[in-house]
Amino acid sequence: MTSHRSSAPIVALWALAPIAFSQNPQYDLLLKGGHVMDPASQIDRVMDVAVKGDRIARVAPEIPAAQARKALDLGGLYVTPGLIDLHTHVYAGPHPGSLFPDSTALVTGATTVVDCGSSGWRTFEDFKARIIDRSKTRVLAFLNIVGWGMTKGEEAENNIADMDPEATSAKMKQYPDIIAGVKTAHFARPGYAAIKRAVEAGRLSGRQIMVDDRIYTNSERTTREKLLEVLRPGDLHTHTYNDRQLELLDRFTGKVQPFIREARERGVLFDLGHGAGSFLWPVATRAMQQGFPPDIISTDLHATSIMVPRSDMPNCISKLVNLGMQLREAIERSTLAPARVLRRFPELGTLGEGRVADIAVFRLETGVFAFKDAWGKRFMGTKRLECVLTVRNGEIVYDVDGLAFPAWSTAGDYEVIP
Repeated sequence: MTSHRSSAPIVALWALAPIAFSQNPQYDLLLKGGHVMDPASQIDRVMDVAVKGDRIARVAPEIPAAQARKALDLGGLYVTPGLIDLHTHVYAGPHPGSLFPDSTALVTGATTVVDCGSSGWRTFEDFKARIIDRSKTRVLAFLNIVGWGMTKGEEAENNIADMDPEATSAKMKQYPDIIAGVKTAHFARPGYAAIKRAVEAGRLSGRQIMVDDRIYTNSERTTREKLLEVLRPGDLHTHTYNDRQLELLDRFTGKVQPFIREARERGVLFDLGHGAGSFLWPVATRAMQQGFPPDIISTDLHATSIMVPRSDMPNCISKLVNLGMQLREAIERSTLAPARVLRRFPELGTLGEGRVADIAVFRLETGVFAFKDAWGKRFMGTKRLECVLTVRNGEIVYDVDGLAFPAWSTAGDYEVIP
């Protein structure tokens, strides 16, 4: 099916050209006329955003274009803080399912990603050298409770002897600005050994944990016990809309379980974690209808979730918007909420003046679009969010429509002709 799409309001082609450069600029970059959506600052209207160096210099209703070295007309587009993807896999060393963040995050408006459990305390230094230190994208981590992380397969992930809370905590304390928490995942043996050791590492380090954990009959684990007795307030359970991880809905009535709401009330957080198997339309639709959205919107983006399910941030946001979530609320759960989990607000998650200039620009398209869940089922929606521009640390790093490019025929002579 060929989808019909449009953007409202329609941006004329002439408006896409950058406004003339200033001779005596006060700012380096000026984003004019976009609909600024910054829940942290309670801004939801057309505003101008000025950038000086790597910082947000000013947000105001009208900033003259003459004050900026480069000014872009963003009429009809949405301007938000750079998105924070709280659940990805970017350790591109031994882990075969990972993705290099600059190729997959910046093109979607995500300026910060959190690798969840690809590395453990034994492999974190390699991860830092290979990926974190080489990426334009800000890369943070939840350290796997397994020392080898996800680099040696399922057998290693079930090795309780390699789940060392003290070594994990020590590595976290060595890099407090990078390692934000502990992850436990894929534990296939009975009982709570993996989760409890992750909780102990979280206690020793003063950080929260994220759980990716099955509730099969032979697991000797239940959703109620896990959420109400093992996890602490502030801990996260990912894969919210996967009924193998959480019995979110009663199997007989289709209603959100009372103990799920009780867990939320006691401070347990629910992370979307779409991935290649953890977003199901029947679960997501019923949960949203009953007022149970995820606290955090994240992708679990990796090699098997990026293509067919397309679990990137704009697509995840689009799915929730089509299920009834307001765009402003979705942006809040993709910026402010994860920044608070990471304890990086207000430096991240806002366009506040003086904060780092991580900015995303989106087009909200209307029409008829196909959205796929992680189990190969389709849903037809009427709205789709697409990233058109990303600014990271004050630098334009993605510009799909060439908004910052002058027309070649009027831009003057090329300095070098190839």
